[in-house]
Amino acid sequence: MNVVPTKQFPPLERFADKSDRLSAKEARPNKDLERRSDSIGTQKALADNIHNRYGMSVDVEDYFQVWAFSDQIPQGKWDQFQSRVEQSTHGCLDLFDETSVKATFFTLGWVAERFPGLVKEIVERGHEIASHGYDHSKVFNQSAEAFKADVLKTKSILEQISGVQVKGYRAAGFSIDARTPWAHEVLLETGHLYSSSSHPISHDHYGDPKAEQVPHRKSGMIEAPVATTTVFRRRVSCAGGGWFRLLPYEISSRLIKRASSELDGPVIFYFHPWEIDPQQPRIAQASLKSKVRHYTNLSSMRPKLLKLLKTYPWGRIDQTLRLYPQ
Repeated sequence: MNVVPTKQFPPLERFADKSDRLSAKEARPNKDLERRSDSIGTQKALADNIHNRYGMSVDVEDYFQVWAFSDQIPQGKWDQFQSRVEQSTHGCLDLFDETSVKATFFTLGWVAERFPGLVKEIVERGHEIASHGYDHSKVFNQSAEAFKADVLKTKSILEQISGVQVKGYRAAGFSIDARTPWAHEVLLETGHLYSSSSHPISHDHYGDPKAEQVPHRKSGMIEAPVATTTVFRRRVSCAGGGWFRLLPYEISSRLIKRASSELDGPVIFYFHPWEIDPQQPRIAQASLKSKVRHYTNLSSMRPKLLKLLKTYPWGRIDQTLRLYPQ
């Protein structure tokens, strides 16, 4: 196995400000769940260092729930489609077992309600269960009150099924941005410890090319962006998803190596279960642009992921942020 050496990251001084640390009460919002799961790491561990590993994550949603198809398939019609999320997520779990990798699964509450056994299996196999919101609604399309109701509902569903504390959140379509200045405050208030909802690049659907690239505080909440790097003075993504499917593996790997040397924090990668399911039904009414983005290189995604998982020392996001003891 060719494992890329990791470097020792210097302390994140922005985490060390006493006035900006999580209080003991905020860090432990549910004592019953805390006893059933492993304990959260100490404040000193959070303030001093980021564990120098690569963060692997999966956004658990079905093929018909993606942003690209939302105009053609509204949430009210989801139950009319054949679900494949259970079998495709099992494929992700098997892939991680094959490579001895633990990951973070950002899971829709809608999916968890219908497949509670899947949520339990994710936790039983040693992975982190985290929130992806209830029904893939974009945060910037919600009011602060509606967003709070959504994250509370999803956190409750996931915790009741899994029996462990939900610490992380990822917004659908990385939709926490300048339009949602209240979002991180709401997440902190509702008992989350971190968000991974920022993709700091220029994109037609999301992103802010001027946003911070490394974990930082937003209204007291830790925001851990997915990975980016710089090529010819332009910020580019090396975080996975469609970017990883579209690019040759050698280019993606080179960008990840560059990010690991540039970023003062973890390299966070993501993909979706439907991306390793080339047999999924096709959405005929989708636009050509959406079809190209969604269906390109589905058949080659699993072998590319297998190579990636064997090359870098991936781990759960809560562990890369030292929110979980090693």
